[in-house]
Amino acid sequence: MLSVFLPRIGTVAIWRSRARALALAGVPAGQVLWRIEGDGGSDLFAGGEVAAGKGKALHLPREAIATLETALCHSDPERFHRAYDLVLRLSEGSLRWGDRSDVAMLRLLQQEKAVHRDIHKMHAFVRFRELSAPGATRRAFAAWFQPDHPIVEAAAPFFARRFGDMDWIIATPGLTARFEAGQLSFSLTEPGPRPPPDATEDLWRTYFANIFNPARLMVSAMTSEMPRKYWKNLPEAALIPEMIRQAPARARAMQEAAPTFPLPHVERILPQRPALPEGLSLATMKPALDACRRCPIGGCATQAVAGEGPGDAGLMIVGEQPGDAEDLAGRPFVGPAGQVFDRCATAAGLSRSAAYLTNAVKHFKFLPRGKRRLHQRPTAGEVVQCRWWLDLERKLLRPKLILALGATAAEALTGSGARLLQRCGTEEAGPDGIPVLISLHPAHALRLPDPTARAEAETRLTRDLARAWAITKEA
Repeated sequence: MLSVFLPRIGTVAIWRSRARALALAGVPAGQVLWRIEGDGGSDLFAGGEVAAGKGKALHLPREAIATLETALCHSDPERFHRAYDLVLRLSEGSLRWGDRSDVAMLRLLQQEKAVHRDIHKMHAFVRFRELSAPGATRRAFAAWFQPDHPIVEAAAPFFARRFGDMDWIIATPGLTARFEAGQLSFSLTEPGPRPPPDATEDLWRTYFANIFNPARLMVSAMTSEMPRKYWKNLPEAALIPEMIRQAPARARAMQEAAPTFPLPHVERILPQRPALPEGLSLATMKPALDACRRCPIGGCATQAVAGEGPGDAGLMIVGEQPGDAEDLAGRPFVGPAGQVFDRCATAAGLSRSAAYLTNAVKHFKFLPRGKRRLHQRPTAGEVVQCRWWLDLERKLLRPKLILALGATAAEALTGSGARLLQRCGTEEAGPDGIPVLISLHPAHALRLPDPTARAEAETRLTRDLARAWAITKEA
């Protein structure tokens, strides 16, 4: 068994040269014990070079070299043995680079990822303290950092490029990186006091406190990116517990201080809606409806379809939107769905002239197909825009009960059009406390191909119309 000792400085480069020599000597991985200097014993290769024997030179894929050298910066004591075994198998062709089904290969790739993350954390969380002497030509700084892995040699060139105009020292429990007069060097860390605090730390705390947004606080995400183990070396970390504690109150204060009116640039972006004429009534609102452009539907339809019925009706019946026939006639429920409605209303003992008929959306939304206009269901936004007119009709009429026919009417009156079949026949709270009875739209029966199912749907609608009429008369 050969014991190969590696220095604590320049470890990866020395391992690389020793691994090449061992491979040329034909030494298998199982015959080599890799150690770091200071663990005891002596280096059998220290006295001379290994003679070339029955072994052969290593040939590795280009992408493998950088990954191997990064993974060797891990703290796993088995990393050198694992890397030597892998390079031997890769060179002889018994292993394909990147094959994660191989346990050793998978472990090496995982360790490379861990080392990259540790280097990233060092770049992010090193905090320098100034130690410049009076009259010095170059400013001097020092920092203390505790990485999870021996990454100082791999991470320090970043600071040399970033802070090349100053002298600095970064000490870790293992090695210390020094950058003096433009030269980077490494040495074993000697015991000594950490750098004293300086005025720069107050700047860090001020900066951190001002970029902290209490309304977007996510403690788990913050501690994932800034693990607590680094907090003791971060001057701004002392502020975090109190900032977390105050976050809910600060977020509420931000909400209360937010403007309640649109900002000037928002007013320029929002579409300008014309003011409605004063004194609108159920009988006089049709011209204003025709001119409405609160949503895009109004610009495509032939005309708006206002509600129809007595102004003192106790029952208000709301459908979805006008169809093709209603759009041309300007009256609600006169097309095929209106014929189903009339048939069911007659069976329920309800006269059409006794109720106020209207729609949740006042214009016909369609998709042109040749000479035909195919019905399209209004979007939730279009329903919201047109609800202003429905609310106006309701306030002017003051009905005792509202019958909502279909999902769109239910959405406009109760805020939800979901689970309509389960809600049919039930009363729900509507606007201003007026009860809303949920039912099927007459067009639902037209869409059913099975005659039996169609008859059942008309029966349900008839039953709900009769119930709505009875409730209205009793009230």
